[in-house]
Amino acid sequence: MIRCWTTIFIMLLVAVLLETALLSNILFLPAVPDLLLLIVLYLSVYNGSLMGESAGFISGLLLDFLTAAPLGMNCLLRTLLGFIAGLCHTVINVSGILIPCLLALVSTLVKFIVIEFISFFFPTDIITYELVSMEFGAELLLNVVLAPVMFKFLSLFSAFLIDGTESPR
Repeated sequence: MIRCWTTIFIMLLVAVLLETALLSNILFLPAVPDLLLLIVLYLSVYNGSLMGESAGFISGLLLDFLTAAPLGMNCLLRTLLGFIAGLCHTVINVSGILIPCLLALVSTLVKFIVIEFISFFFPTDIITYELVSMEFGAELLLNVVLAPVMFKFLSLFSAFLIDGTESPR
């Protein structure tokens, strides 16, 4: 269990550094793909809600510390998404291409809705984007296209990432 959590933390740390330091500085990308979201979705679907919530909270906390977002916003958002995706861990099979794409599509849309909802209460603190915009469309497309690739890449480390304590798979 400690080996699993250590691997997850290192993977989340590498992904948040890659996302905030490297991918956000590439000028020809209209938006940054949400690698942390894809990792949290993978962990949630294979390990259940508890792992999804925990990984979502840790990834949100790391992201909050490294970005200008209000402290706790990404924690709340990713904890919620990890919990929701974890509810489906015994129901769906993500070994193909279509289901990871659909999971990334729905999660990115839910992320947009939650950010809009939170920005209603804190209009000056949270940067939002429009539903029909180049930035949101690019992030949605990048997340959907990268989801099967990330899930396949993460499956290479499944011995270290899948805990198996919540329910057998």
